[in-house]
Amino acid sequence: MKKSGKAGGIGQYVLGRTIGEGTFGKVKLGTHILTGETVAVKILERVRVKETADVERVAREIHILKRVQHPHIISLFEIIETPDHLYIIMEYCNGGELFDHIVECTRVPEPEACRFFQQILSGVEQVHRINVVHRDLKPENLLLNKDKDIKIVDFGLSNIYKDGQLLKTACGSPCYASPEMIAGHWYEPSRCDVWSCGVILFALVCGYLPFEDGNTAALYRKILHADYRTPRFISESVTELIGRMLTTDPEKRITIAEIREHPWYQQVPDIARSCFSENVKEKEIDQEVVDKLVGHGFELNFVVESVRNNKHNNATTSYHLLLEKKRHGQPLESADAIDLISSCEDDSTDTEKASENGNAEKPQVVDSASSPNGRLMKRSRRKKNLKNGDGNSAGDKDANAGKDGDDGAAGAQKGRGRGNRRGRGGRKGGYPNGNGQVEV
Repeated sequence: MKKSGKAGGIGQYVLGRTIGEGTFGKVKLGTHILTGETVAVKILERVRVKETADVERVAREIHILKRVQHPHIISLFEIIETPDHLYIIMEYCNGGELFDHIVECTRVPEPEACRFFQQILSGVEQVHRINVVHRDLKPENLLLNKDKDIKIVDFGLSNIYKDGQLLKTACGSPCYASPEMIAGHWYEPSRCDVWSCGVILFALVCGYLPFEDGNTAALYRKILHADYRTPRFISESVTELIGRMLTTDPEKRITIAEIREHPWYQQVPDIARSCFSENVKEKEIDQEVVDKLVGHGFELNFVVESVRNNKHNNATTSYHLLLEKKRHGQPLESADAIDLISSCEDDSTDTEKASENGNAEKPQVVDSASSPNGRLMKRSRRKKNLKNGDGNSAGDKDANAGKDGDDGAAGAQKGRGRGNRRGRGGRKGGYPNGNGQVEV
């Protein structure tokens, strides 16, 4: 792993403009010098990752991204470490967030919404296949690439679970959280993600969220009782599917396998499922791309073994970026490093100066009059631990589980008497009533 601390670049990448900023650092555009392809570089400042909970959260997200490979989940290319920073090199999606696409369209036509939904479900199914729960699925965490395909991102609140294990931590974005999570009960991981997908499907076809309220207790009460209305302009078929996904009893909630059999889901071919090969090692390695890398000085066996074993290094990064160029019919030529450095440094300087002067371009806000029923999609801020109406943690027994990432030690197992999987009862947590108090 090559380390470089020179200004304007790191390793085999030239850094460009800042495209985002989070708790631990910035996200910049980067250009891979060999291929000339654009990547996203998440730069974590070590001094800002201080608490043990933050370190474990970052480590868990990286661990999950290393394990999962899927066309509709963001790709982790490699990680570069320096004494002061951690550079996470990831796939870049230039199509923006699904959230912005919904706002721009006011609502997504159902055939297009179905294609998006199939891609989301395919990615979520793969996540569950490796026993990982996302817990923060929402349009803001679904990016679009240049082909307008979905990429699931942000696994910061995700966790790994064992077969049959129930989790307790209530976390994520309130408007997308399932009733059993809101109530602070033990929950089956995969079923809470299905609920979130139901909220996303509603947002796609309606253009606004099913559960919204400025009062937290009132919002939670709506979620707990699935208190929402579907507009007349959506089809009966999608209305019925949404209803089965937004079922408060998790045992009666539709599963991913059952969703695939629904008539609305089957209105367009499920290309997302058919194009995915579960075993990446069985995929045929592209010899033309490998030969190109060997011509650039990579050792043949090193490239082949790195790709087959999904190693996160410069060889696999170069391979996948060149493969992507080939898929889009672009010549497999290396970029001019001098031109790259010059253009990226100019781009970075201009953008960051504008940001400092308060002149950075800001996204336009769509007028509510142009949205269905005069309602706007609103961004949902996520929380490490969801709070109930009286300001206490919903399930205080496990209030710190989101910090240590273990969801209450080993968690409950199916069949044990620790809480009720159907979202009713349980010794901890409760339902916020209209006065913001908790009814146990």
